[in-house]
Formats: sequence, structure tokens, C-alpha cells
Amino acid sequence: MKFKTLGKTGLEVSVIGLGGIPIQRVSEEGALEIIKECKNKGINFIDTARAYSVSESYIGNALKEVGRESFIIATKAQAYNYYDMKKNINDSLEALGVEYIDLYQVHDTSTRGKFSDVVSEDGALKALIEAKEEGKIRHIGITSHNYEILEKALSYEEFETYQFPYNPVEDQGVEVLIKAAEKNIGVIIMKPVAGGAFSKPVLSIKYILNTDFVTLAIPGMDSVEQVVENSSVAENLSPLTEEEMVEIDEEVKELGSDFCRRCGYCLPCPQGINIPGAMLLENYVKRYDLNDWAVKRYEGMFSKASDCIKCGVCEPRCPYNVPIRKRLESVKETFGK
Repeated sequence: MKFKTLGKTGLEVSVIGLGGIPIQRVSEEGALEIIKECKNKGINFIDTARAYSVSESYIGNALKEVGRESFIIATKAQAYNYYDMKKNINDSLEALGVEYIDLYQVHDTSTRGKFSDVVSEDGALKALIEAKEEGKIRHIGITSHNYEILEKALSYEEFETYQFPYNPVEDQGVEVLIKAAEKNIGVIIMKPVAGGAFSKPVLSIKYILNTDFVTLAIPGMDSVEQVVENSSVAENLSPLTEEEMVEIDEEVKELGSDFCRRCGYCLPCPQGINIPGAMLLENYVKRYDLNDWAVKRYEGMFSKASDCIKCGVCEPRCPYNVPIRKRLESVKETFGK
């Protein structure tokens, strides 16, 4: 396994980490086997989140058997004020069953309003700094699907890591990720196979690991076989061949523009639809097989895809020319409303 230093955290991390979102669809025993195989293959970084239902607790139970000392544990919370973040940190510690968390991240800070809340006087960043001083967490990170938010975060030295989507079909954040790496911020790549859209996962991960500004990629893994397959990329990492680049280019063309990058530029919707969120939940049904989890969250959305009146206000805003109205029809069919 190849290792890199995670920016100014100083942590030595495997360039392949375990993305914890699919853990919630396996059994507790299955999660244990996955984490055992991670240890066997030299994967020492695990990323999860409060939002991933049982993921934290399954990982925590596995750590009791496999050994906490074998892993660097990262988690995150969709909490943007001081009190919510403080509570979430304590909840994560309890769920994971650990005395400290190596990296705690603000989860999905994808709007200017959320970021303003995070860095305000009573924002989530204050709670994270406090938890770091108390030894509950060791390092602070931020995740987003909007590169402009990460550009703003560059002004705050407290953020030691960035987590952002990057893969052959999603390169919208390259410039800010390069800046982050130059400032010694660790760069963690989520959605390394475009949320399952890229059909050649090994090739996509190889593409990412051959990029200088990337520290590690965290593909979601729900089987021992996936751990073996993904870790093999780092064990035998070599430059991309011309033939592999042709394969990548062909797949990028095939995926085309009908692919939401969750940048949020389409918002606000006049009908109050969270357009990227609705598309994301459909993706969890179709590509991640997280039907019950996605349906529950879709049901909780204030406005549904069926509320779309096809006004078309959103589409000119999209820098990737996604046919949003057509995609929302698909979401409507998937969820029945």
C-alpha cells in the first residue's frame, strides 16, 4: 500500500481509504469483515458520517475487534452552528466507541449561508476548535460539493483537510484543490467513481491517484471483494497508458452532460425543490442500492420533483448543461412523487 502525508495534519494515510456510506447496507458482521480486509490490505483511513445511519456504530463495533490503533478515523456532521456541532461530536464519539476522533469535518458545506454560519461567532468551527483543544478530535476538515465554498475556506487556517468530488467526469474543483495542496491542506477525494456512474471503478481510481494534488481517495466499499480490488490499484500504481486514457475519454463522452455535479448553481428553485439533493437521492437508489435510506430522506424533503412546473429557470444556470427538467421527471418516476 502506498502512503501520503495528509497535509498539515501530519497523518500518514493510505492513498485508498474506506468510504463508509455503503456500510449501512451490510450487516454488522459484514462490516467487520470489510474492516478486517482493510487492515490486511494496509488501508488505514476510514471515513464515515453522522448522516450514514448505522455506519458509525458498525465501524465502532468492528474497531473493538480489529483495533482502534490500526486506523485513522474521520467522520463528519451536517451541523453548522456551535451547539449542533458540539452535540454531534459527542454523539460520534459514543457511536464509534472511541476516546478521540482523528479528523472531524463539517459535512456538505455547499452554500454561502451554511459557510457563513460555520465561521460565525457561534458557528460550528468554534465547537470544532474547542473539541480539538479538549482532545476529543485531533484535526478539523470541511467537505463540500461547491468549489467556491472551499475557495472561501482557504482564508481559514483551522481547516486542515478538504473533501470534494473528483473523477474523470467531475473536474470542476481542480483549481481550488491545487491551491489547497499548495497550502498544505490534505485533499480527500469523495465520489471517486462519480457516485457509481463511472463503470470502470479501478480505472477511475487509478486516474485520481495519478493526480499530484490528491492525498487519498475514499471509494465506498460494501464487500471484501471491493476492498481487494480497490487496494490493488495503490499496490501496483503505474502511470495511465494511452489505451487507458482512450477508455476514460470514451466513458466521459458516453456519460455526457446528463450528470449532476451538485454544485448548486441551479438553486434557488422557485418551487423550493432541492434539485441536487433530489438527484442525489435517486442516485442512491439506482447505483448504491440504498432504497429505504433514500426514500426516507426524499419523503422528508419540503418540495418533491412532482412540484416542478417546468419553468426552466434552473437550466440556464447550470454550467454543465444538465437537462434538469428531464432529470426531475426521472426522480419523480423513481420515487412516485
